[in-house]
Amino acid sequence: MHDRRRLHAALLSALDLRRRDVAGMSDGTLRAEAERLLTHIVAADSELPADADRVSLCRDVLDEAVGLGPLEPLLAAADVTEIMVNRYDEIYVERGGRLWRQQAAFTSEQSVRWVIERIVTPLGRRIDESSPMVDARLPDGSRVHAVIPPVAMKGASLTIRKFPRQRPQMPDLIALGALSNPMAQFLALCVRMRKNLVVSGGTGAGKTTLLNILSNEIPDGERVVTIEDAAELRLNHGHLVGLEARPANQEGRGRIDIRELVRNALRMRPDRIVVGECRGAEAFDMLTAMNTGHEGSLTTLHANSPRDALARLESMILMAGLDLPLSAVREHIAASVDIVVQQARLTDGRRVVTSIVEVSGMESGRIQLQDLFRHDRNRGFVGCGGLPSFSQEWAEQGVMLDTAWFSDATIRVPAVAASPLGQP
Repeated sequence: MHDRRRLHAALLSALDLRRRDVAGMSDGTLRAEAERLLTHIVAADSELPADADRVSLCRDVLDEAVGLGPLEPLLAAADVTEIMVNRYDEIYVERGGRLWRQQAAFTSEQSVRWVIERIVTPLGRRIDESSPMVDARLPDGSRVHAVIPPVAMKGASLTIRKFPRQRPQMPDLIALGALSNPMAQFLALCVRMRKNLVVSGGTGAGKTTLLNILSNEIPDGERVVTIEDAAELRLNHGHLVGLEARPANQEGRGRIDIRELVRNALRMRPDRIVVGECRGAEAFDMLTAMNTGHEGSLTTLHANSPRDALARLESMILMAGLDLPLSAVREHIAASVDIVVQQARLTDGRRVVTSIVEVSGMESGRIQLQDLFRHDRNRGFVGCGGLPSFSQEWAEQGVMLDTAWFSDATIRVPAVAASPLGQP
């Protein structure tokens, strides 16, 4: 580590002498120039032990000086789904649904700061003491969240949710035990038959992955508008417009939030609106869209159960500042949402769809839910015995549901260590 720190400092000093040239270099040209300089530095270094692995040492120094340092091999590793830097010498990764501490480390706190700057600066974002938190993404779509002191008390912290190289498809989730084949077929039908879906779950439960897969069931002839805080969805759809929220600039101007994007999307003649995640007042506009000609729209939110998901929607609608009684809010939700899909990450790291419920209406001022499918730890995935209330409506349109899907019978699933649902 001492040799690495020393060579890293020498390389940065050499690059700094050429600051004007460096500023105009592409990433490839900059790395080539850094490699050339480092070769001369190593050749002239008399302190380097004779048995030192110069190839590995130079690679590590280059990665930290002009790349993402010790994160480079972790980003390249296909089995790593998330990278967490608690401080410069404390790095964890998620593999197979479990957390593992890494031996790799940055050379210093400043090195982490440089890497964060390297990520956010090309995106027009900034991070400093006056704005110590930032969300960004890597060129491959991986999501990045960074926090620096004084908010991060242990030192600069960085979390990267990797974007999978190969997009999981529904058969992949079935094979890995994330949900059963009947559940998958039912959800695909719900999308094609224009039912409004809310995917609910905790952090890292895999909501975005399932949302992406379900959105790909939208027929090609329909116009789709996606709205996200940070772009993660990758839809294989020909008639698609993607919108992304924007934070304020350094002067505090230019912010465009999700609610404004939802309102503008309604002017774009969408057949469907897909909101990556509802977090606030935009929930009211999203539900209004679902109930006024944009049926078959989808979104996600953070909640631990379908009932909690509806309670969160109530709270978010009230955040819109509308003078509506709670009864009207609940009626709005009941009229807009058809299906709630609940996901969870289990203690063994597996990510599964734990329940699928229908929002069946209102009774005595309370939103009524009907369980359709659930996950039992001992029995696997089971139907809950009842058909959805819209089954007759579908039958009249020539779409017949298989009643066996909903029977209270065990549906065996493969024994797997973890599901890729947590990947964005």
